[in-house]
Amino acid sequence: MRGGLRKRGNNWYYYFELGLIDGNRQKLERVVGPDKKDAERALRIAISEYENTGRHFDPSTITVADFMDYWIKEYAELNLKHNTIICYERAIKLQIKPVLGKYRLRSLTPAILQSFTNDLFRQGYAKQSLSIFTSILNNALKHAVYPWGYIKENPMQYVMLPKYDARKATEKDLKILTVDCIRRISEYLTEGHPLAIPFQLGLHTGLRVSEVCGLIWENIDLDRGTLSVRQAMINQKGKWIIGTTKTVSSERLIHLGPSIINILKKHRIQLLKNKLKYGVHYIESENVCVKECGSIITPSVIKYNTRKMKDELEIEFNFHSLRHTHATMLMENGAKVKDIQARLGHSRSAITIDTYSHLTQKMKDETIDIFEQAMRDIK
Repeated sequence: MRGGLRKRGNNWYYYFELGLIDGNRQKLERVVGPDKKDAERALRIAISEYENTGRHFDPSTITVADFMDYWIKEYAELNLKHNTIICYERAIKLQIKPVLGKYRLRSLTPAILQSFTNDLFRQGYAKQSLSIFTSILNNALKHAVYPWGYIKENPMQYVMLPKYDARKATEKDLKILTVDCIRRISEYLTEGHPLAIPFQLGLHTGLRVSEVCGLIWENIDLDRGTLSVRQAMINQKGKWIIGTTKTVSSERLIHLGPSIINILKKHRIQLLKNKLKYGVHYIESENVCVKECGSIITPSVIKYNTRKMKDELEIEFNFHSLRHTHATMLMENGAKVKDIQARLGHSRSAITIDTYSHLTQKMKDETIDIFEQAMRDIK
C-alpha cells in the first residue's frame, strides 16, 4: 500500500491510498503535528490497522462501500446462511454501493437514506426486494453503532418504506394448478422423466425445490408413512451441496398419504432395476431424486425441465406452484391452518393465512353455511 508524508506550514501530514470505490482510488490524509517522526509512526500504524482490519482507526474516514465489505466479512459470513450472504452481496454490489458507496459512513443521514429508498421505489422494485435492501442497510448500520462504534446513531431507523398497493396475490400470481393442469402434467411426466418424482413430491408434500433435491432415503419411513425434512440442496460458489434448511421451522415431519407412498415404493424398485441395467456405470447416492443413471437431480435440472415442460404444455407453472397448490387444496378441503403451517414449515400461521386464505372462495361459502346451520339449530 502506497503512502507518504508531506509538510504544510509547521505541520506534517501523512497520507495513503484506500480501496477502489466505483472504480476510483480513494486517498486518506491526516495532520499529525510538527514532528516528522511522529508523522512517520502514525502512518505506519494507520496503514497496518487498515490492512489488517479493512478499516482505519478514525471512523470518520470509512466509506459506506468499505464498511459494507467489512460488515459482510466480519458479521454476515460468520452468522448468516450461505444463500442469504449471496443475496446480500448481490444487493450491496448492484443497489447499495453504486448510490451510497461514495459517502463516508458518518455523513449518512436519514434524508440521504430516505431518498435512496424512494428512488428504488420509483424504479419499480417490488416491496419484498425493497424490504431486503433496507433491511441490509438497517442491520449493517446497527452494527456500526454497536458493537463497532463507528457512528453514534443508526440513521436507517427513521426511514420509512413507501406505501405499496395492498393488493394480495391472486391465484394467477401464485400459478396455482387446476385439476386439469395436474392431470396433463402427470400424463406428460412419463416414468423415468427427471421431473416425475420431484413433481409428485412437491405436489403431495409442499416441499421446496431445495428440500426435494436434498431428500435422502434415510429421511423417509415408508412403513410409518412419514418424511423428515432435515436438509436442503444449496448452491455454494457454483457447486450444489447439501446444507441446512431455509429456517429452523423448515425442519419438520410430514405425514404421507397412500398415493405418494405407492409412488415412492415403485420408484425405489425402479432404482434397483436401473442399478442392474447400468452396472459399474451407475452413480451411487442416497438421494431420492436421481436420473436413470443415478446422477443427482439438482434445482438447476428441475428448473430446466420445468421451463421445457411449461413451453410444451403451455401451462403457467414453476416448481413453487406445487407448494402453493398443495396448501390451497388442503385449505379448501378443511385442513386446519396450524396443520398447514407445520406442513409447509412456515414460522408463523399468519404467513399461511395471508398467503392462501383469500384465494379460497369455497371456505367463505362454507363459513356462512356453518352460521346458517347454527341458526337453524337455534330455531
